[in-house]
Amino acid sequence: MSRSRTTRLSIAAITAATALTLAACGGNGTTNSATTPASGDTSAAAEGGAPVKLIVGASPVPHAEILNFVKSEGLAEKAGLDLEIVEYTDYVQPNVALSEGDLDANYFQHLPYLEAEIADKGYEFSHFEGVHIEPYGIYSEKIKNISELADGAKVGISNDPSNQARALDLLVKEGALQKIDKDDVSIVDYDGNAEANPKKLEFVETEAPALPRVLPDVDIAIINGNFALEGGLKPSEDAIVLESVDGNPYANLVAYRSNEEGEKLDALKKLDEILHGQEVADFIKKTWPNGEVISSKN
Repeated sequence: MSRSRTTRLSIAAITAATALTLAACGGNGTTNSATTPASGDTSAAAEGGAPVKLIVGASPVPHAEILNFVKSEGLAEKAGLDLEIVEYTDYVQPNVALSEGDLDANYFQHLPYLEAEIADKGYEFSHFEGVHIEPYGIYSEKIKNISELADGAKVGISNDPSNQARALDLLVKEGALQKIDKDDVSIVDYDGNAEANPKKLEFVETEAPALPRVLPDVDIAIINGNFALEGGLKPSEDAIVLESVDGNPYANLVAYRSNEEGEKLDALKKLDEILHGQEVADFIKKTWPNGEVISSKN
């Protein structure tokens, strides 16, 4: 997840995109999960009502692909939803747009990142449970095994706090670093720390979407699954290390404003129910058969 301000919006959303700023809304945020309603045909179409419009911001891969499947296969329409998907290539603007009311929900982030954003910017967001996991990977054009990592090696790493901590934890699990017993670990804790960083690894902070592009300039880079895919990498083939999904807290989820209520909230619950359904799980497994994206239903 990145601090880049670049967005890639659908033509239908260009007018809304011009209103985006980096100002966060005030107030104390919460991350209370909403309860998914019981299954059943409660669609507006079945009840003879008009569909409810939902504008959802998403990263192009895999989030927008999943939402486009929901739309193109008629799952949204059957549930009485008129789904509009707005694509973003960064990890800042989707939350800005949600807070300012340009989106009804977003689907691009995991819970640790969402909680960090709420703590930092005061967003009043709630969320549903995770839909899928994109295993974090370590990539290299210079070594074939993490055990070959030399002293003083350069490590490309995300510059946002939650993903930086995630990347450092992966290096700890692989024995390249020693664990530091504190919350919110960052590269600052490892720089010059001979005990925790015996290889004297040099960290190169980079905005997450750019990590695939800096791969030739570093010894290894630790890259989010979606940005690896967007950068032309195949995690199951190209990663020298892939994060385990067992007990993984980084499942990507749908977030929405905490003050949402009534028809719109009901529509968001329907969308989340679809995303957790078997049809979407089967689509994820078929589209990414080698585990690049893994449904939380599997």
